[in-house]
Amino acid sequence: MSVLPLVFTSGWASGINAYAVVLLFGVFGATGLTDEVPESLQRTDVLVVVGVLFVCEAVADKIPYVDSIWDTAHTVIRPVSGAVVAALLAGQSGSLPEIAAGAVGGSTALISHLVKAGTRMAVNTSPEPFSNIAVSTAEDLGVAGIITFAIFHPLAAAIVAGGLLLLGIVIIVFLAAKIRNFRRRKAERRARRRVAATWPD
Repeated sequence: MSVLPLVFTSGWASGINAYAVVLLFGVFGATGLTDEVPESLQRTDVLVVVGVLFVCEAVADKIPYVDSIWDTAHTVIRPVSGAVVAALLAGQSGSLPEIAAGAVGGSTALISHLVKAGTRMAVNTSPEPFSNIAVSTAEDLGVAGIITFAIFHPLAAAIVAGGLLLLGIVIIVFLAAKIRNFRRRKAERRARRRVAATWPD
């Protein structure tokens, strides 16, 4: 079977949490659950480094505004990681050219990352921190679930990932409109207060 569904799914997941993707693939490969994972992702030093980075992301991603700064810093890292993982998976399988796989994984990771970053900026407009924690936890569990599912059912997982990607794009468009309306109303209220403050008694 072509490795394309696994490449697409790993790209989507890398755009959300690239370190979790590498860590999960590495652990699954090292424990013998799958032979689709290349040896380079199973190395102990790689697993230790991505494990530490995963913990850092798990913490930073749950703090309002820190998560947006973290996302900005990973605008390049996540797509590159998605492309590299995709190329390695293709090289291991031999059923898809590595360059093509890298393009699919990288572009999917970029779109997924932009959806994640946009959603988190919208969530940060909420004054309480619990929504950030809930969204971040849901993202972590989603990545873990979809990558695990993809190992055993790659095509079905790719369909789910594609649906989640489309849903995320729709949500971003909806949230962007809501945020613009909120900011416009807030600016109008400030303008009315200024006028009222300068109006003669």
